[in-house]
Amino acid sequence: MRISAAIAVLGAIATAPAVLGAPDSQVQASDVATSSPFPSTYRPRSDVDTAITNATILTATGVRIDNGTILMAKGRIVAVGKDVAVPSKARVIDGTGKWVTPGIIDSHSHLGVFPAPGVDGHADGNENIDPYTAHVWAEHSVWPQDPVFTKARAGGVTSLLVLPGSANLFGGRGVSLKNVPAVTVQQMKFPGAPYTLKMACGENPKGRYGSRGRAPATRMGNVAGFRRSWIDAAEYARKWDAYDRKRAKGEMAEAPKRDLGMETLAGVLKGEILVQNHCYRADEMALMVDVGHEFGYRTTAFHHAVEAFKIADLLAEQGTCVATWATRWGFKMEAFDAIEENAAILASRGVCVAIHSDEQRLIQRLNVESAVALAAGRRAGIDIPQEEAIKWITINAAKIMGIADQTGSLEPGKMADVVLWSHNPFSVYSVAEKVFIDGALVHDTANPASIYRSDFELGQKVGVE
Repeated sequence: MRISAAIAVLGAIATAPAVLGAPDSQVQASDVATSSPFPSTYRPRSDVDTAITNATILTATGVRIDNGTILMAKGRIVAVGKDVAVPSKARVIDGTGKWVTPGIIDSHSHLGVFPAPGVDGHADGNENIDPYTAHVWAEHSVWPQDPVFTKARAGGVTSLLVLPGSANLFGGRGVSLKNVPAVTVQQMKFPGAPYTLKMACGENPKGRYGSRGRAPATRMGNVAGFRRSWIDAAEYARKWDAYDRKRAKGEMAEAPKRDLGMETLAGVLKGEILVQNHCYRADEMALMVDVGHEFGYRTTAFHHAVEAFKIADLLAEQGTCVATWATRWGFKMEAFDAIEENAAILASRGVCVAIHSDEQRLIQRLNVESAVALAAGRRAGIDIPQEEAIKWITINAAKIMGIADQTGSLEPGKMADVVLWSHNPFSVYSVAEKVFIDGALVHDTANPASIYRSDFELGQKVGVE
């Protein structure tokens, strides 16, 4: 990127607002768990009002519109349909023969915390020293200059949930990002997105710590570790609640000492922080549902969840989503029963399903991974319409992240996160030609010079000689 372009990018980034913090003796428990000393400073870029006309539109509301128009203005979707009035001053893009979808959303990513190039100096996604690391936050490891953010935009990705890795029972907090060029992570943080907690079942934590001669060394050790921590978190929340009641009555009270890990777990128990649970096997997912019942929290989504099809009815009953792949199988024992039909079976049974990446290459082609899952379901006799399957990489992922009221579908009033595809997005030949985030054109294949390159890439050769 040329210096002038770099200055333009920096000029578009707003400065952080001042944060006024109350002393510990006056802070409330709910504020402690969910407020952040690292607030989002994301500001949408300005751009002209834009209409895409004559396109096939998948709205992610279960509707397909042929020869439709979508109108974006002031960062929001204004109208979607066949008979949309286009203002005379709007930029008009002819979408004849092309398709429009919401921006792709990845509900399980490690961009920025395991950035490219994959060297030890960049390995910041696992606090790999203790099974209980609920106190760490992924956003404190995100490197905004990870060049894969740009490559993900080229795949239509407009938002993503960056999670800590799965080495530990409690891996820490995840962060929802808008996929925009930025210098600081605060400039990427999705405004208003709830915090999430990453948990991990199965082989990863028991293998990591059992090999070191410490707990957990077994699956029963995993579950015991979860239960012990939730007991501690409930006690921590009780102390803060007692303090809050005294303060509300005007009584003198000393605030309990803050504990960053317990704050996160207490936030889960209060329903303010969403649980994202890495878990492969059906039996373990069912156990974790029971652990949630014991301590009064609900798992928002099981991630990877390759055996979720075996307990589809249970997951539908619980209102728990599944974030999974189609093509990853057999790379460890708990992945041995993975099937490509998993997503289709779950969707047919009323489960909220998302196709996620978990790695740097797949995030660039989540539409193709969804197509694989869709085709596998059809071969098995489960005919999921494309207007439903598009939800797997849009609105359902937004639900998992707690941002479905703001993005994930093409509806008036929502953020104008939109992708114009060269072909049907479920085709391997389809390219995300234009990507809009909050109505601003952030990726345009028709103008390669406009495509952002991270600072890390500056001075490096582009293409093959």
